[in-house]
Amino acid sequence: MKKIQEVIVVEGRYDKNALSQVVDATIITLNGFAVFNDKEKLAFLRRLAEKQGLIVLTDSDGAGFVLRNYLKGALPKDRVKQAYIPDIHGKERRKRAPGKEGKLGVEGMTPAVLLETLRRAGATFADESAAPPREPLTKADLFALGLTGGPDSAAKRRALLKRLDLPEHLNANGLLEAASLLYDRETFLAFASEACRNSPAFSEENR
Repeated sequence: MKKIQEVIVVEGRYDKNALSQVVDATIITLNGFAVFNDKEKLAFLRRLAEKQGLIVLTDSDGAGFVLRNYLKGALPKDRVKQAYIPDIHGKERRKRAPGKEGKLGVEGMTPAVLLETLRRAGATFADESAAPPREPLTKADLFALGLTGGPDSAAKRRALLKRLDLPEHLNANGLLEAASLLYDRETFLAFASEACRNSPAFSEENR
């Protein structure tokens, strides 16, 4: 079992149970939207962020992004890493029916997916050395690709997010953050450029 330095923040106890089978780490539950009115827990998360660093790992549906965005505004940005599970449609075993958006949550991910998700987020594994710094991806890069600042930018981002197996709810800043974690700049630009040429969202612009 991999030991991780950062504290991992998840939505609920089922997420915590699934994750605890994969990594040796401190895992804190938000208890869903209850965290909005829990000042003590928020203060506790701030202290943990300053001391060890945090990794936020929520579901990829709309509710998960509401929680994620709330924490982004409430916690020190330089001490928090964002981990994104892929959009995978399905139903967890314990549930009678799929969720509102029909996507698997953190608890429904396989151990391999969870581990890779944390690795991509930049989790600090106790038995691994730090990766060398990479040339940063910038907003100017996204603009040059037509992913921001244009009338069809949102559609283009959605098409690219699908190709990258990233949650559809990511905005431009979220795409920048996730892509910077997943790829070096050169690799991302090459992949995104190819996706732009082959995606209907991009080809329509050139008609």
